[in-house]
Amino acid sequence: MKTIKCLFLFLFLFSSHVSRAQFPNPNLDSLFRVWNDRSLHDTSRLNALNIIAFEGYLNEYPDSAFYYAQLQYEFAEARGIRKHMANALMTQGGSYEVRSDFSKALEYLQRSLIIFEEFFYRKEIANVLQRIGFIYERQGENSKALDYHQRSLMVFEEISDNQGMSSALLWMGFIYDLQGDYSRSQDCFQRTLKLYEEVSDKEGIAEVFGNIGYLYMQNDNFSKALEYYQQCIQMYEECNSKYSMTFALNNVGYIYMAQEDFPRALEYFQRSLKIKEELSDKHGIATTLIPIGLIYMQQDDYSTALEHYHRGLKICEETNNKKKEAEILMYMGHIYYYQDDYPTTLDYLHRGLKVYEEISDKEGIVDCLLNIGRFYELQGNHKESIRYYERALQISEELGSVYKQYELCEYLYNAYKDMGNGNKALEYHEKMMILTDSLNKNDLTNMLQQMEFARQSFADSLTQVAKEQEVQFAHEIEVRKKNRTKNIAFGIGLLILIVAVALYGRLRYTRRAKASIEIEKGRSDNLLLNILPAEIAAELKEKGEAAARDFDMVSVLFTDFVGFTQMSAKLSATELVAEINYCFKGFDGFCEKYGVEKIKTIGDAYMAAGGLPISSDESARETVLAALAMVDFIARRKAEREAAGQIPFEMRLGIHTGPVVAGIVGVKKFQYDIWGDTVNIASRMENSGEIGKVNISQSTYELIIDDAAFTFESRGKIEVKGKGELEMWFVKKSV
Repeated sequence: MKTIKCLFLFLFLFSSHVSRAQFPNPNLDSLFRVWNDRSLHDTSRLNALNIIAFEGYLNEYPDSAFYYAQLQYEFAEARGIRKHMANALMTQGGSYEVRSDFSKALEYLQRSLIIFEEFFYRKEIANVLQRIGFIYERQGENSKALDYHQRSLMVFEEISDNQGMSSALLWMGFIYDLQGDYSRSQDCFQRTLKLYEEVSDKEGIAEVFGNIGYLYMQNDNFSKALEYYQQCIQMYEECNSKYSMTFALNNVGYIYMAQEDFPRALEYFQRSLKIKEELSDKHGIATTLIPIGLIYMQQDDYSTALEHYHRGLKICEETNNKKKEAEILMYMGHIYYYQDDYPTTLDYLHRGLKVYEEISDKEGIVDCLLNIGRFYELQGNHKESIRYYERALQISEELGSVYKQYELCEYLYNAYKDMGNGNKALEYHEKMMILTDSLNKNDLTNMLQQMEFARQSFADSLTQVAKEQEVQFAHEIEVRKKNRTKNIAFGIGLLILIVAVALYGRLRYTRRAKASIEIEKGRSDNLLLNILPAEIAAELKEKGEAAARDFDMVSVLFTDFVGFTQMSAKLSATELVAEINYCFKGFDGFCEKYGVEKIKTIGDAYMAAGGLPISSDESARETVLAALAMVDFIARRKAEREAAGQIPFEMRLGIHTGPVVAGIVGVKKFQYDIWGDTVNIASRMENSGEIGKVNISQSTYELIIDDAAFTFESRGKIEVKGKGELEMWFVKKSV
């Protein structure tokens, strides 16, 4: 997405979906007459009151909706009509949701769900499950939201409710999209499209087109997005579905805005605004005023932009729409920034942050903190910007938003680099690399799914070939029994030839498919092996998990660059990261050569271990050889840098051998790691060592004492923090 001229991180407020439901506009007068007519059946009166509360007042006047739902609840309770008690609770939960009081909303919806489940009202059960899913999605708890939408889908499937199924699939598609799982997201949308096509539901098909367009828009494929949105708008016009059309119009406006085609963008937003005004949709009016103000701001017409924002802010305050109120406050802060009114800028940004905190909108809080951080960064106040970035990063980690974490780590990296704090810059650069790996895991998952599909296709193909052979040979025998003439025999021969050619062609195809599968399998295996040891990766693929294991004899190696903090102040962040990367790539090569398993890097420290995940009598020897190669490598690199007039790195290295526990840590960003006192002692060996030498413990020394490849220098017993006196040795290669 282009940032246009924005100095801040503009919140392009894409409509999250194309709503199927028409804007509620019931005839309240006639409904109130039904409710007040005591001669009518209780159920008829309750139905009228339910529409008054849910459709008449919920979106714009949630307090009134709650009041009428309470009347409905009390009336139904007095007459023992449990279904309407549950309906009233559902409306009251919705009123809290509109006011962004999510804990209260969940409380009322769960009470409603209990009643519906008690009497097995399956459609209502599915609807409440879906509402709960919406709330968790708004709170950024996407895994919980997905669980509730999947449960609602199962119920809708049981009762063959196509519209309910499509709604559940659409929301699941959006959540998969938020998680970066575009393959599953597209699958949900395609399943929805098929449901509507089966019943020739134009409005439903338009809805799906709009959502597919939204996905393309999110991935910056604007030409494909516009193609789907134009089909969507055309079908809504044919159905006269004006309210739903406004979502598509808004998103087309955002696309043109991203392409900096402001006149076209304004045209689509104005079309949407006109419909919203015709429908008296105050929430929609406020939503559409935001991008219109943004367009005027991009064209430096700040007064007109502020007019639109003030109008939108007034509507939000009238309808108690806190979320939109916070968004508008942030945009007004941007306008004052462009007018160089920095105190007012900060005032509006902090007002927006306060509103987000009132409604516990974590995603909004992150965006607001990010904008405030950017403000301070642009003013050159890196210390303050870092304070806001780090707070935003902490909340993003709670939300599990990988993309936002990566973005914040990048800002923190740049801020620390500009401050000259290379050590902290490196820390956030490493986090960015880890997050990049996490983002790539979705690609690995999709690749494995594609491989499994191809494998199954291959197996099916072989089965089909065998069946064809069986049928054809049976046919040949039958023909021979009935026909003995030369012409028939010739025909049979020709038929056999044709079958043989066809089977040969099919077999060639399956062989090519198998070869293709093997290539893709190799690629995915290489990707997985880049993350985990081969044996652990194999266990993980086979069982879906890898158990932790005890190892009796593992040689743990630690390296550390001496005086790194002081040197980082003399080098630029780019130079520092480049040099660290060069050295660690060299270490990776030595580990691979000597069969030592790299565990991780921690800042400027490098950790590896010999003797796992497969134990070996030679592991201590190979680990020491790898260590000596690392020391020689750094010595050569030091000479090169000194000759070029550059600051060199110097390194200590220590090894200790003993028992450890090894296994996979984490679920999303899993890592193979080791624990135990052996790890701590190995770290002490490095700390107690000397520059350019390999310092080993007594236990490692005893394993390689008789090896003619090494010579040893006793250091005696040296005091080690927390461990007392430990015997140590310097080791080097024999001449």
